[in-house]
Amino acid sequence: MAKIDSIAAVSLVVLWSSGFIGAELGTAHASAHTLLAWRYVIAAVILAGWCWYRGLRPTWQGVRRQVVLGFFCQFAYLGCIVTGVGMGVPAGTAALIAAMQPLVVAAASSPVLGESLGTGRTVSLFVGFAGVVLVVAGDLGGASIAWSVYLLPVVGTLALSTGTVLERKLATTEPIPLAMCIQAVTSAVLFSTWSVLAGDPVPQMTVGFWAAVAWVIVFATFGAYGSYLFVLRRSGATRASALLYLTPAMTMVWAFVMFGDPITWTALVGLAVTLAAACEWKSITHYVFALTWRGAPTPSRPAEPASRSSAATL
Repeated sequence: MAKIDSIAAVSLVVLWSSGFIGAELGTAHASAHTLLAWRYVIAAVILAGWCWYRGLRPTWQGVRRQVVLGFFCQFAYLGCIVTGVGMGVPAGTAALIAAMQPLVVAAASSPVLGESLGTGRTVSLFVGFAGVVLVVAGDLGGASIAWSVYLLPVVGTLALSTGTVLERKLATTEPIPLAMCIQAVTSAVLFSTWSVLAGDPVPQMTVGFWAAVAWVIVFATFGAYGSYLFVLRRSGATRASALLYLTPAMTMVWAFVMFGDPITWTALVGLAVTLAAACEWKSITHYVFALTWRGAPTPSRPAEPASRSSAATL
């Protein structure tokens, strides 16, 4: 494996995890919807300028498709995830729940897209769910928040999965920057409306808040997404998905270093169970551990197409 692929793989794991940390950073200074409103307003302006410079122009059909996808993959997904983190769900646990998304998509693709789920993935889905339950149960043992708050990242993951399946069914053709721009504008309007209705559209002008906004725009919106696309196009969807399953562990380390969030034995056991289920041992062997091997095989074609929506980052 080329050195650049190893660097890209490590960057993907670290940057993807940073989004959950940004959620915890930002919600310490403002509500989740206010943080996300400003994130998407600024990101939309940057993306619109880039699309204008590159001469990318949308069609009405493309706008309609991307508005629907933006609602599920950006607004509903991140609204639920970041709100959950803001209400007390540990960042590592939120990342672990979100990491189940590819398996949920695989389960949903069977009845919607007519794709075969298979016995192995069915077992993996149930085992992975058991691992998530184990981690959440460990959190509840020492947490003061209600168990229902943990449903927020679950609903967010289901929303992202819905958007991913819809994108594959719609077979979108818009260039990635243009699709990102339309989805960002959609999310900016929805989150800004939410903030106005909630009565807090203007945040406190603190260094901490704007540092968090800069964090999620630079590291999560552009850094993580760019790393994902780079790995996806060079190495295929299977390897990219396997790397995403490593992000909960990285998030737990981030949260321990930056916020002092404890890493419990229950969390480690649940994480190991979920990782084993989600990656399946074949994927771990050939696509994750292969990062340390020279001359590791690269898949000739993605085994499970990863959509652009599934790359929605925090």
